Amino acid sequence: MTALLEVRDLAVSYGKVEAVHRVSLDVGEGRIVTVIGPNGAGKTTLLAAVMGLLPSRGTLRYCDAPLSNLSVEQRVANGLVLVPEKRELFASMTVADNLELGAFAVRRAGTSAASLADVYKRFPRLEERRAQFAGTLSGGERQMLALGRALMARPKLLMLDEPSLGLAPLIIKQIFDAIRELNKTQGLTVFLVEQNAFGALKLAHRGYVLVNGSVTMSGTGKELLADPQVRAAYLEGGHH
Repeated sequence: MTALLEVRDLAVSYGKVEAVHRVSLDVGEGRIVTVIGPNGAGKTTLLAAVMGLLPSRGTLRYCDAPLSNLSVEQRVANGLVLVPEKRELFASMTVADNLELGAFAVRRAGTSAASLADVYKRFPRLEERRAQFAGTLSGGERQMLALGRALMARPKLLMLDEPSLGLAPLIIKQIFDAIRELNKTQGLTVFLVEQNAFGALKLAHRGYVLVNGSVTMSGTGKELLADPQVRAAYLEGGHH
């Protein structure tokens, strides 16, 4: 199986503090891969480095070519799309306008209308709310909009930073179901960073545990779900 994204010995520092230490992982094409771990483990930093938002050391390869010399914009144009934890929507613009902005990077391909129909089919709530300002949406609707906007860019690799954060269980299920469905029906490759270990591992083909900036364990989603250490750390005591 070919890796769409290869990370080797990745290190990221904030000033003198190294937040990510020599992390190596693969995101296989057509797979859902998750990184779980406690708050402050370096999960967001890892995604930011892959996206080119933070300088890093080590090797990053995407579609079998080095990533390091590509700008953030070039990475997006190549199908690498990040949905950040803060969702970063334009609050004073409508739902429809936020979605159109997502297609900006691929507008030259003229796929915008078809993509929009896809997003509305996947998230009917967004179509109902299309004329509303993004700032007036609920947390769950905002997450759907952030995901929808990312899909408008026709990603090859969709990276999601804590998509379940702060959402009600029912909404989390909808978001995770949408991710599973995109992977199944469109073969979309997903790289998911989550504190909700149970949901993420159930969804993922492969998982990595990140603690204090280092990968401490990896395996299939099923293996990690069954692992006593993972259970003790992340799955006992009502993290479900």
